[in-house]
Amino acid sequence: MAAKAYTARVPELDEFQGPAYPPQGQWTYEDYLRLPDDGRRYEILRGVLYVSAAPNPLHQFALRNLVRRLVLFLDENPLGEFYLPPTDVILPHGLTAPVQPDLFFSLGGEWKGTITSRTMEGVPDLVVEVLSPSTRHVDRGPKHDVYAAAGVREYWLGDPLARTVEVLVLRDGAYVLFGKFGQGERLRSEVLPGFEPPLDQIFKD
Repeated sequence: MAAKAYTARVPELDEFQGPAYPPQGQWTYEDYLRLPDDGRRYEILRGVLYVSAAPNPLHQFALRNLVRRLVLFLDENPLGEFYLPPTDVILPHGLTAPVQPDLFFSLGGEWKGTITSRTMEGVPDLVVEVLSPSTRHVDRGPKHDVYAAAGVREYWLGDPLARTVEVLVLRDGAYVLFGKFGQGERLRSEVLPGFEPPLDQIFKD
């Protein structure tokens, strides 16, 4: 039933139909490697191919500002390491092949998984996705579901238009809202205690 729900939400991708490519639901990392390097982001979630346009300026400004604050915080509080795209992340149990989060974080000094010449295999402690018009339905739907299924402890959804960040935490295998933070408020996190940047500093040009 879950696989049908995912397939139904995929837009028509005519250029990837036909004998040269597998049907939706059967894509693998080997198929992914044959895709064109054309500036779009390609991700495979539960065997389904998703394609999104290059990030828009508001997306990039928010991610840049978040990274600046995170670097300063981790310099003083070395809780772990964060990573940026384009990084191919392979979550376990065939959940992704790959996914490319906008930012992901691993507690401790080393990545808790396998690093190859092409991929990082394992489960981050925290994933951040910055919403854009072409990705918000995927970030709130299929990505939300695979991150929870993989055991990602915390999932942030940043919305540059609304200027909010929703922090979701994993409870009994499902995400619940830890907090939705907006203008005039500070971000808070369970995975990164003490990291409380003002949202006004994240959502500025």
